[in-house]
Formats: sequence, structure tokens, C-alpha cells
Amino acid sequence: MILEMKVPSPGESIKEVEIATWLVKDGDYVEKDQAIAEVDSDKATLELPAEASGIITLKAEEGDAVAVGAVVCLIDTGAAKPEGGAAPVKEEAKAVEAPKAEAPKAAPVAEKTYATQAPSPAARKILEEKNIEPSDIVGTGKGGRITKDDAVNAVPSMGTPTGGNRGTERTKLSMLRRKVAERLVSAKNETAMLTTFNEVDMSAIYAIRDQYKEEFKAKHGLGLGFMSFFTKAVTRALQLYPDVNSMIDGQEKISYDFCDISVAVSGPKGLMVPVMRNAETLSFRGVEAEIKRLAIRARDGQITVDEMTGGTFTISNGGVFGSMLSTPIINPPQSGILGMHNVVERAIVKNGQIVIAPVMYVALSYDHRIIDGRESVGFLVAVKEALENPAELLMGGNVKKALEL
Repeated sequence: MILEMKVPSPGESIKEVEIATWLVKDGDYVEKDQAIAEVDSDKATLELPAEASGIITLKAEEGDAVAVGAVVCLIDTGAAKPEGGAAPVKEEAKAVEAPKAEAPKAAPVAEKTYATQAPSPAARKILEEKNIEPSDIVGTGKGGRITKDDAVNAVPSMGTPTGGNRGTERTKLSMLRRKVAERLVSAKNETAMLTTFNEVDMSAIYAIRDQYKEEFKAKHGLGLGFMSFFTKAVTRALQLYPDVNSMIDGQEKISYDFCDISVAVSGPKGLMVPVMRNAETLSFRGVEAEIKRLAIRARDGQITVDEMTGGTFTISNGGVFGSMLSTPIINPPQSGILGMHNVVERAIVKNGQIVIAPVMYVALSYDHRIIDGRESVGFLVAVKEALENPAELLMGGNVKKALEL
């Protein structure tokens, strides 16, 4: 029996996918549920599992865009599994060709050479003005002589040849990368995006982590990172400034009474933004567990469209790559995104004294069509206040209870 495998729908709004990589070859024997291909949609990269065991025949090439519901391969379910798991090799009859009469050899032709002759006086003067060596151009005059026109048309070298490689490579962007590019350009062109900045003294967070991170890990099997503090600070600030947790839909503003926080993570196929649902209800342990789960799924290419759909606000952590300061781009249709950066010891003033403290610059990019300066600045200040006083503002004055220790 020949089974036709069709492209399943990765999501309600997705009509087309792209074959990113075939994980099997034409004629291979595949097992049921074995991953046979990776397909890119405009939101995620997904694995395509075999629907039955048998010999596979591929009907699409890598890089092909295929409609949802289209046949991409056939599986012969009646084929027996070859010994050792290898696919049977098809024997092709080789045609025996009659020996061909040798064509008479052409007489050798002397290689054509171009001996550049000395330039004319007028040409030499022009070449000297252009700082071009006569040996760098080929003359068109009689016997290869460099004429005045040759000198006038000569173009100076754009650089000194070094003998190094100068190869180029052209590869097609994946559907996911093309969609990300479209969304980023759309965000720049269709929103009134502004960015406001502030700095955060991370001393209090460092002190809590230094004191409790080992106990936290032993109790929960999770690291106590910065993201749980930032997520809690952001959800608190969103409840104080609900306009930042809103978005525009035509002539209307949609406001949310929940905080679905999108977290930008780097996956093997590029930037992905999975969502923590109702992050305002999560504890520190809950945030760390959810971020770890989503990051692993993104890294392993298992993230689903549903896990990246929605989100009311985004947090992006460029600091893990060493970024000092940046202006993050809004993740549409959201109205705001918080950019975290690396932590560096800097000289700051505390109680009238210059001291060294771990400082992080933070940036809030926002859509000025819906968020005014008061809300944007107030939101970022609220984030800063919570991060600089987490024990009181994020943990209710009881650190151990907040960490469930």
C-alpha cells in the first residue's frame, strides 16, 4: 500500500511551509513516527514525523515552498524492512556503449598572449596622474600598445591585492528568517517607536543570589537567574501602568488584565519568542522552570506555534551576548519591549559617596501612538525600583518564602 504523506497544518493562520531539511534520503526505510524532515513556517521550525513504516519516496526538494495539505512524500507500507536497517539499493542496468571512434586531434594552437607595450607619452602622463602602473592594464593599440583612450578609461585599483580568499556564498533565507525580517521592518515603519533608558544597581539581586542560589538549586533543581527578578518586576510594573500592556487594533485599544510575557531566545534557526502565560501568577521558581522549559524546546527545535503565539509584552536579554546598550525593536502587535544588557562594575554615587557597583543599563522601546512619556518613563522607573529593592517590592519582605525555601 502506498501512503501519501501531506503537510499538516502547523497553525490556524499558516497556509504554506518550506522544506528546510530532509532527514532521510529517497529510498530509505523509515519507521513510524521517525522524524523525516524539518519544515519552516513563518513562525517556527517543526519536525515532520513519518505516518507509517516503509520505503519513502520524496516528492519535494529542500527549499521548496509547499501548501498545507500538499503531498510531500510517499511511503510504501508493504515494503519489507531490509536487514540491518539499510534501504534496498536499486540495481540499475548499465548500458554497454560501443567504443567511439577517436576524433582526429586538432593541431595545437599557440596560446594567445597579450604583451603590453610601453604607453604613448600622452597615455603615460594620464596614468601617472591616476597613479596607475602600465602593467595593470591591457593596451588596445597595435601590438598591445597602451593608447590615450586606454589611459583615460583605466580605473584605479580599489585596494592592494593581498592574496587572501575573496569567495562569496549566496543562500536562501529560511521562511522563518524572512518572516522575522518582514515583522521587524513592519515594526519600524508602522509604529511610532521611541526608546527610553535607565540604569539599575544590581547589588541587591546579587546579594540575594549569592546567599540563596545554592539552596534554591538544591531544593528546586533550577538556577536562580536574573530573568525571574526581571519578569516579576515587569509584571508588577505592567499592573501599575496598564497602557504598556495594551495594543492597537485599528481604531481601538485592547487592554489586558493578564501578563503573557514573550521571552526572546536564540534558537538554531534564529530568534524565537516563546510566551510565558499569566506570568503575573508565577513564583520565582515557576518563572525559572518555565523559562528553562521553553529555552530547551527552542534549542531542540521542538517549540510549537501555539507556544509562540500571543504575548502582551516582551523581554529581550542581549546581555548574555555581551551587549552594553541597545534599542530593542517592538514585537508587533505588542506596544512595548524591555531590553536587558550586560552587568558591568561601574562607579556610581550612593549616599553622597562614589562606590563601585554592578550596574545594568535597561531600555524600554514603546509605541508612542498608545503609550505616552509619563507611562513609559514611569514603567521603567517602576522596574528599576523593584530590581533595586526586590526583597520588599517583589518578595513581600520574606525572601525565603518567595523562593519557596
